[in-house]
Amino acid sequence: MKRESLWMSTIAFGGLLAFWELSIELGQWDEQVLPSPLEVLKSLWELTENGTLLRHSVASLFRVTAGFYLAVLFGIPLGIFIGRVRKARLLLNPLIQFLRPISPLAWIPLAMLWFGIGDAPAVFLIFLSSFFPLVVSTSVAVSSINPIYFQVAANFDFSRWEVISKIIIPAILPDVITALRISVSVAWLVVVAAEMIAVQSGLGYLILDSRNALRMDYVMVGMIMIGLIGLFLDMMMRRLSYTEASAWARHH
Repeated sequence: MKRESLWMSTIAFGGLLAFWELSIELGQWDEQVLPSPLEVLKSLWELTENGTLLRHSVASLFRVTAGFYLAVLFGIPLGIFIGRVRKARLLLNPLIQFLRPISPLAWIPLAMLWFGIGDAPAVFLIFLSSFFPLVVSTSVAVSSINPIYFQVAANFDFSRWEVISKIIIPAILPDVITALRISVSVAWLVVVAAEMIAVQSGLGYLILDSRNALRMDYVMVGMIMIGLIGLFLDMMMRRLSYTEASAWARHH
Protein backbone atom coordinates (compact mmCIF):
# COMPACT_ATOMS: atom_id res chain seq x y z
CA MET A 1 0.00 0.00 0.00
CA LYS A 2 2.80 2.43 0.87
CA ARG A 3 4.63 1.68 -2.38
CA GLU A 4 1.44 2.15 -4.41
CA SER A 5 0.71 5.42 -2.59
CA LEU A 6 4.24 6.65 -3.32
CA TRP A 7 3.95 5.82 -6.99
CA MET A 8 0.55 7.48 -7.32
CA SER A 9 1.81 10.60 -5.55
CA THR A 10 4.84 10.71 -7.86
CA ILE A 11 2.61 10.43 -10.91
CA ALA A 12 0.31 13.18 -9.61
CA PHE A 13 3.15 15.63 -8.93
CA GLY A 14 4.84 14.70 -12.21
CA GLY A 15 1.62 15.43 -14.04
CA LEU A 16 1.36 18.79 -12.30
CA LEU A 17 4.90 19.74 -13.35
CA ALA A 18 4.21 18.64 -16.94
CA PHE A 19 1.02 20.69 -17.03
CA TRP A 20 2.91 23.68 -15.62
CA GLU A 21 5.61 23.46 -18.29
CA LEU A 22 3.10 22.89 -21.10
CA SER A 23 1.08 25.89 -19.96
CA ILE A 24 4.15 28.06 -20.35
CA GLU A 25 5.12 26.62 -23.73
CA LEU A 26 1.66 26.59 -25.30
CA GLY A 27 0.38 29.74 -23.65
CA GLN A 28 3.59 31.65 -24.27
CA TRP A 29 3.55 33.14 -20.80
CA ASP A 30 6.16 35.71 -19.91
CA GLU A 31 8.62 34.68 -17.17
CA GLN A 32 7.50 37.70 -15.15
CA VAL A 33 3.94 36.34 -15.15
CA LEU A 34 4.49 32.60 -14.81
CA PRO A 35 8.06 31.45 -14.19
CA SER A 36 9.10 28.02 -15.43
CA PRO A 37 9.67 25.08 -13.06
CA LEU A 38 13.42 25.31 -13.72
CA GLU A 39 13.48 29.01 -12.83
CA VAL A 40 11.52 28.35 -9.64
CA LEU A 41 13.89 25.52 -8.75
CA LYS A 42 16.86 27.88 -9.13
CA SER A 43 15.13 30.45 -6.90
CA LEU A 44 14.33 27.73 -4.38
CA TRP A 45 18.02 26.86 -4.20
CA GLU A 46 18.97 30.53 -3.91
CA LEU A 47 16.55 31.23 -1.04
CA THR A 48 17.57 28.01 0.70
CA GLU A 49 21.27 28.73 0.36
CA ASN A 50 21.10 32.26 1.79
CA GLY A 51 18.82 31.14 4.67
CA THR A 52 15.85 33.30 3.70
CA LEU A 53 13.46 30.40 3.14
CA LEU A 54 14.40 28.72 6.42
CA ARG A 55 13.97 31.96 8.37
CA HIS A 56 10.50 32.65 6.99
CA SER A 57 9.40 29.01 7.36
CA VAL A 58 10.50 28.89 11.00
CA ALA A 59 8.66 32.15 11.71
CA SER A 60 5.42 30.76 10.25
CA LEU A 61 5.76 27.44 12.09
CA PHE A 62 6.40 29.24 15.38
CA ARG A 63 3.19 31.26 15.05
CA VAL A 64 1.15 28.21 14.08
CA THR A 65 2.57 26.18 16.95
CA ALA A 66 1.94 28.91 19.53
CA GLY A 67 -1.61 29.66 18.40
CA PHE A 68 -2.53 26.01 17.93
CA TYR A 69 -1.22 24.93 21.34
CA LEU A 70 -3.11 27.77 23.02
CA ALA A 71 -6.29 26.64 21.25
CA VAL A 72 -5.74 23.07 22.45
CA LEU A 73 -4.99 24.25 25.99
CA PHE A 74 -8.20 26.26 26.28
CA GLY A 75 -10.52 24.72 23.68
CA ILE A 76 -10.52 21.06 24.70
CA PRO A 77 -11.12 21.66 28.47
CA LEU A 78 -13.89 24.13 27.62
CA GLY A 79 -15.44 21.61 25.23
CA ILE A 80 -15.39 18.94 27.96
CA PHE A 81 -16.99 21.37 30.40
CA ILE A 82 -19.73 22.35 27.95
CA GLY A 83 -20.37 18.73 27.00
CA ARG A 84 -20.74 17.61 30.62
CA VAL A 85 -22.58 20.56 32.20
CA ARG A 86 -26.03 21.17 30.74
CA LYS A 87 -26.36 24.73 32.03
CA ALA A 88 -22.97 25.65 30.61
CA ARG A 89 -24.05 24.21 27.26
CA LEU A 90 -27.27 26.25 27.28
CA LEU A 91 -25.39 29.40 28.28
CA LEU A 92 -22.25 29.20 26.11
CA ASN A 93 -23.29 27.24 23.03
CA PRO A 94 -25.31 30.09 21.41
CA LEU A 95 -22.38 32.46 21.91
CA ILE A 96 -19.90 29.98 20.42
CA GLN A 97 -22.18 29.29 17.46
CA PHE A 98 -22.46 33.05 16.89
CA LEU A 99 -18.68 33.64 16.94
CA ARG A 100 -17.62 30.45 15.15
CA PRO A 101 -18.73 31.40 11.58
CA ILE A 102 -16.87 34.72 11.71
CA SER A 103 -13.73 34.33 9.62
CA PRO A 104 -10.51 34.76 11.60
CA LEU A 105 -9.40 37.19 8.89
CA ALA A 106 -12.29 39.49 9.83
CA TRP A 107 -10.56 39.93 13.18
CA ILE A 108 -7.37 41.34 11.58
CA PRO A 109 -8.21 45.05 12.15
CA LEU A 110 -9.06 44.42 15.80
CA ALA A 111 -6.05 42.15 16.29
CA MET A 112 -3.72 44.84 14.97
CA LEU A 113 -5.32 47.47 17.23
CA TRP A 114 -5.15 45.22 20.28
CA PHE A 115 -1.73 43.64 19.78
CA GLY A 116 0.07 45.96 17.37
CA ILE A 117 2.49 44.68 14.73
CA GLY A 118 4.40 41.47 15.34
CA ASP A 119 3.80 37.85 16.28
CA ALA A 120 0.95 38.49 18.73
CA PRO A 121 -1.84 39.36 16.23
CA ALA A 122 -0.94 36.41 14.01
CA VAL A 123 -0.90 34.04 17.00
CA PHE A 124 -4.27 35.43 18.09
CA LEU A 125 -5.79 34.80 14.65
CA ILE A 126 -4.45 31.25 14.58
CA PHE A 127 -5.82 30.70 18.06
CA LEU A 128 -9.28 31.80 16.91
CA SER A 129 -9.16 29.60 13.80
CA SER A 130 -8.46 26.49 15.90
CA PHE A 131 -10.28 27.30 19.14
CA PHE A 132 -13.89 27.17 18.01
CA PRO A 133 -13.67 23.93 15.96
CA LEU A 134 -11.97 22.22 18.91
CA VAL A 135 -14.57 23.44 21.40
CA VAL A 136 -17.48 22.33 19.22
CA SER A 137 -15.99 18.93 18.30
CA THR A 138 -15.03 18.17 21.90
CA SER A 139 -18.38 19.19 23.35
CA VAL A 140 -20.30 17.12 20.79
CA ALA A 141 -18.06 14.10 21.46
CA VAL A 142 -18.52 14.41 25.23
CA SER A 143 -22.29 14.79 24.99
CA SER A 144 -22.42 11.66 22.81
CA ILE A 145 -20.80 9.41 25.43
CA ASN A 146 -23.15 6.68 26.65
CA PRO A 147 -24.59 7.79 30.04
CA ILE A 148 -24.17 4.25 31.37
CA TYR A 149 -20.43 4.85 31.65
CA PHE A 150 -21.02 7.76 34.00
CA GLN A 151 -23.51 5.73 36.04
CA VAL A 152 -20.91 3.00 36.46
CA ALA A 153 -18.34 5.60 37.48
CA ALA A 154 -20.74 6.95 40.09
CA ASN A 155 -21.31 3.43 41.47
CA PHE A 156 -17.55 2.99 41.86
CA ASP A 157 -17.26 6.44 43.42
CA PHE A 158 -14.89 7.81 40.78
CA SER A 159 -13.45 11.24 41.45
CA ARG A 160 -13.97 14.01 38.91
CA TRP A 161 -10.43 13.56 37.60
CA GLU A 162 -10.92 9.79 37.27
CA VAL A 163 -14.10 10.37 35.26
CA ILE A 164 -12.21 12.69 32.92
CA SER A 165 -9.05 10.57 32.58
CA LYS A 166 -10.64 7.09 32.47
CA ILE A 167 -13.94 7.72 30.70
CA ILE A 168 -14.15 11.04 28.89
CA ILE A 169 -10.68 11.35 27.35
CA PRO A 170 -10.49 7.76 25.98
CA ALA A 171 -14.02 8.09 24.58
CA ILE A 172 -13.52 11.42 22.81
CA LEU A 173 -9.94 10.86 21.64
CA PRO A 174 -10.77 9.68 18.07
CA ASP A 175 -13.07 12.66 17.46
CA VAL A 176 -10.65 15.11 19.03
CA ILE A 177 -7.73 13.89 16.92
CA THR A 178 -9.84 14.31 13.78
CA ALA A 179 -10.67 17.85 14.92
CA LEU A 180 -6.99 18.52 15.58
CA ARG A 181 -6.08 17.41 12.07
CA ILE A 182 -8.65 19.75 10.54
CA SER A 183 -7.76 22.61 12.87
CA VAL A 184 -4.04 22.53 12.16
CA SER A 185 -4.76 22.72 8.42
CA VAL A 186 -7.01 25.73 8.94
CA ALA A 187 -4.39 27.32 11.21
CA TRP A 188 -1.77 26.94 8.50
CA LEU A 189 -4.05 28.67 6.01
CA VAL A 190 -4.76 31.53 8.39
CA VAL A 191 -1.12 32.21 9.31
CA VAL A 192 -0.19 32.81 5.68
CA ALA A 193 -3.01 35.34 5.26
CA ALA A 194 -2.21 37.03 8.60
CA GLU A 195 1.46 37.37 7.66
CA MET A 196 0.53 39.35 4.59
CA ILE A 197 -0.84 42.11 6.80
CA ALA A 198 0.34 42.07 10.41
CA VAL A 199 4.00 40.94 10.41
CA GLN A 200 7.27 41.36 8.53
CA SER A 201 8.40 37.74 8.42
CA GLY A 202 6.98 34.37 7.50
CA LEU A 203 5.98 32.74 4.24
CA GLY A 204 2.96 35.00 3.79
CA TYR A 205 5.19 38.06 4.12
CA LEU A 206 7.70 36.50 1.70
CA ILE A 207 4.97 36.09 -0.92
CA LEU A 208 3.65 39.63 -0.47
CA ASP A 209 7.11 41.20 -0.49
CA SER A 210 8.11 39.19 -3.57
CA ARG A 211 4.96 40.25 -5.38
CA ASN A 212 5.72 43.89 -4.65
CA ALA A 213 9.23 43.35 -6.06
CA LEU A 214 7.75 41.56 -9.12
CA ARG A 215 9.66 38.39 -8.27
CA MET A 216 7.07 35.82 -9.28
CA ASP A 217 9.66 33.07 -8.96
CA TYR A 218 9.99 33.86 -5.23
CA VAL A 219 6.21 33.93 -4.98
CA MET A 220 6.05 30.43 -6.43
CA VAL A 221 8.77 29.26 -4.04
CA GLY A 222 6.73 30.56 -1.11
CA MET A 223 3.62 28.80 -2.39
CA ILE A 224 5.51 25.53 -2.84
CA MET A 225 6.93 25.75 0.68
CA ILE A 226 3.45 26.38 2.10
CA GLY A 227 2.19 23.27 0.34
CA LEU A 228 5.11 21.12 1.48
CA ILE A 229 4.81 22.16 5.12
CA GLY A 230 1.02 21.72 5.00
CA LEU A 231 1.55 18.23 3.58
CA PHE A 232 4.05 17.46 6.34
CA LEU A 233 1.68 18.68 9.08
CA ASP A 234 -1.15 16.57 7.67
CA MET A 235 1.12 13.51 7.56
CA MET A 236 2.06 14.03 11.21
CA MET A 237 -1.59 14.29 12.24
CA ARG A 238 -2.48 11.20 10.22
CA ARG A 239 0.32 9.28 11.91
CA LEU A 240 -1.03 10.42 15.27
CA SER A 241 -4.48 9.18 14.22
CA TYR A 242 -3.11 5.78 13.20
CA THR A 243 -1.12 5.48 16.45
CA GLU A 244 -4.16 6.35 18.53
CA ALA A 245 -6.37 3.94 16.56
CA SER A 246 -3.88 1.11 17.08
CA ALA A 247 -3.68 1.82 20.81
CA TRP A 248 -7.47 1.96 21.01
CA ALA A 249 -7.76 -1.40 19.22
CA ARG A 250 -5.26 -3.04 21.59
CA HIS A 251 -7.11 -1.91 24.69
CA HIS A 252 -10.64 -2.68 23.49
